[in-house]
Amino acid sequence: MSLSRRQTVTALAAALPAATALTAHPAAAARPRATPRTLYVAGDSTAAPKYADAAPETGWGMALPLFLGPHLRVANHAVNGRSSRSFLDEGRLAPIEAALRPGDLLLIQFGHNDQKTEDPARHTEPWTTYREHLLRYVSAARARGARPVLLTSVERRRFDAEGKAVPTHGAYPAAMRALAAEHGVDLVDVQAASLALWGRLGPEASKEYFLWPAPGEWPQYPDGKQDNTHFRPRGAIEVARMVAAGLCRTRVLRPGDTRRLDADVPSDRITWPPA
Repeated sequence: MSLSRRQTVTALAAALPAATALTAHPAAAARPRATPRTLYVAGDSTAAPKYADAAPETGWGMALPLFLGPHLRVANHAVNGRSSRSFLDEGRLAPIEAALRPGDLLLIQFGHNDQKTEDPARHTEPWTTYREHLLRYVSAARARGARPVLLTSVERRRFDAEGKAVPTHGAYPAAMRALAAEHGVDLVDVQAASLALWGRLGPEASKEYFLWPAPGEWPQYPDGKQDNTHFRPRGAIEVARMVAAGLCRTRVLRPGDTRRLDADVPSDRITWPPA
C-alpha cells in the first residue's frame, strides 16, 4: 500500500473485508447479480467532469467509477462554480430528480462557492440558507425512493507557517454534519479525511495532488499553474477513494459494491473527452 492509500484508509477508519478466494464457492455462483444502480453527483468544480482543454485538471467524480463495481454507474452532474443555491436556481436538480429511481444514490457536495459573500447568486449562510438548500436535495431524493448522501467539502491545500494543514470552509462542514444528524441523512466526511491526508503529506508532497503543473509540462498551462483547490489525476483518485470508502464505512454501499479501495490506481486511468 502506498503512503497516500494508507492515509486515506486511516482517515476514514474504513474496515475493509479480506480478499475472497479466486475460485468461487458453488453457493456464491448461484447468488443473483446485484441490482444495477446509479450514483448521481450534485456538486461543484472539485467533482465536475473536465475536458481535454482543461487537462490535467480532474474532478473526483471522474475517478469514482474506478472504485465501484460494474453494476454501479456514475452520473456526474457536478458543474464548475456552482453552490447549493445556484445549482438549484439554474434548474440543475430537475433532470437528476426526473432520472432517480428507487435504490439510486444522490451524492450532494457543496460549500466552496457557498462561501462567496460577494456573489448573492451563490452565497448562502451556513446555519440557515445553506441547510435549507441542502434539504431540498435530500427531500428530492427521498421523494423518488433514492438515498441522499451528504458529503462535506473536500479541503483546499492550505498550510500555516508551521506546515500544518488548516481548514478553509468555516462553519459549512459543521452545519452539514448537524443537518445530517438531525434529519437522519448518511454523511461522508470528506473534509475531515482530506484535511488529514493533506496534513500528513505536507506542503511539498501535497502539490502532486493539486493542479500545480510546471511551466511547459502541459500545453494548456504553458506558464504553469498553482491551484490549491482543484486536482490533477492523483488527487482526484485519492478523493474518489475517500468517497467510495466512506460510502462503504457508512454501509451505504456493501463491500461487494466497491473495488480497488486498497489497490494502486495509476493516474493514466484518467482520460479527458474532447472539449
